[in-house]
Amino acid sequence: MTAPINRSWRGTVSPAARIATMKRPNGFSLSPGERAGVRGKSAFGPQNAFVPTNGSWRVILLLFVQVFAVMIGRWNSLAANVFSGEERKFLYVATPGIRDYLEYGGHGILVFDIDHDHRFLKRIPSAGLDEANKPLNVKGIAACAKTHRLYVTTTRTLLCFDLVTEKLLWEKPYEGGCDRLAISPDGKIIYLPSLEKEHWHAIEALSGKVLKKIVTNSGAHNTIIGSNGKLAYLAGLKSPILRVTDISTHEVIREIGPFGNVIRPFTINGSQTLCYVNVNELLGFEIGDLKTGKVLERIEVQGFNKGETKRHGCPSHGIGLTPDETEIWVTDAFNSRVHVYDNRVMPPKKLESILLRDQPGWITFSIDGRFAYPSTGDVIDVKTRKILTGLTDEKGAAVQSEKMLEIDFQEDAPVHAGNQFGLGDVQKTGSRQSLLNERH
Repeated sequence: MTAPINRSWRGTVSPAARIATMKRPNGFSLSPGERAGVRGKSAFGPQNAFVPTNGSWRVILLLFVQVFAVMIGRWNSLAANVFSGEERKFLYVATPGIRDYLEYGGHGILVFDIDHDHRFLKRIPSAGLDEANKPLNVKGIAACAKTHRLYVTTTRTLLCFDLVTEKLLWEKPYEGGCDRLAISPDGKIIYLPSLEKEHWHAIEALSGKVLKKIVTNSGAHNTIIGSNGKLAYLAGLKSPILRVTDISTHEVIREIGPFGNVIRPFTINGSQTLCYVNVNELLGFEIGDLKTGKVLERIEVQGFNKGETKRHGCPSHGIGLTPDETEIWVTDAFNSRVHVYDNRVMPPKKLESILLRDQPGWITFSIDGRFAYPSTGDVIDVKTRKILTGLTDEKGAAVQSEKMLEIDFQEDAPVHAGNQFGLGDVQKTGSRQSLLNERH
């Protein structure tokens, strides 16, 4: 004797639940007679409506499972990392990070999943608007995992976000405007340049309070704080001198240079013995000794001509060291390329040139050094030097920005924060310094 059929679901339960009612309570499939008993009793229409047979159900279930797998596949892989306690790596991109051009990603902080092909994850709302509610140029980005803080500068203000809640905590204007900032490793001090004016502000990072005004009369622009948090490096847009300050006193204690022209982007090695500097009119870079103050090398890119650039007015505006310091990557705007140099020999030797999707104006790297991030939005495999993908937003539009960095999370808390500068991460003085000493 067959078990009675439960028809209480009709018109009240989802299709998935109806599939379940085509089974006996003991879990076995209904007999042909039982299936015939429900044929024509569809909850979706009149009598004699089609009800799939056992074979049809298998096809429908298979299709359902396949669609469902596609829909939740990405979530499952992310959820697996979350619940397993593994670190998750994200790329934070502040926009508009190419002047105030909204076509390169709109306005906000865009987050990409590094572990899953740099797929777009979300857009964190930002601020930094002018009187007409138009987004201002983003000038810099910095973060500290210890304090759970993310900082973004516009031409006028410094914005502070909570990395966990993703809420804007405060936005403050500063005398002379703002430019590309740097934060100390402990997250306590920010060095904030004015917008190409005569001074920097030393700021208490958590509150935004000004601690000291540092006047250099150099056209304040790019700023780096060393990995030990003791020294800051200040490059002005109107000076060929790189100035070094003691963070404990906020006083200039040393000058490097003069370089061949005014300093544009620059980077330093982890042991803070060398700087690698872009200067006006040079397709390439110069190398300076951070201890003696001398300029050591001038490297000109061979095989490529200088030409008109879309932005910045200099041939190379962007330079970075791979974290292991074995390579130097330098941008070439006119030729839409990044040139890779071997930093294990002196002078550095050119290895390869990589064609990008637009003119680059900046470059940085992932924390582990696997990926290079030029401002064009290309994602490059450092080992193979092949372009893997391009950053795109939620609408599929290409994203470009000169202000991006990696932040890693474990469960819901940030545990590591990268930087926007492509800094070296080798803490001991290595063979590169020895090679330079031999040459000079």
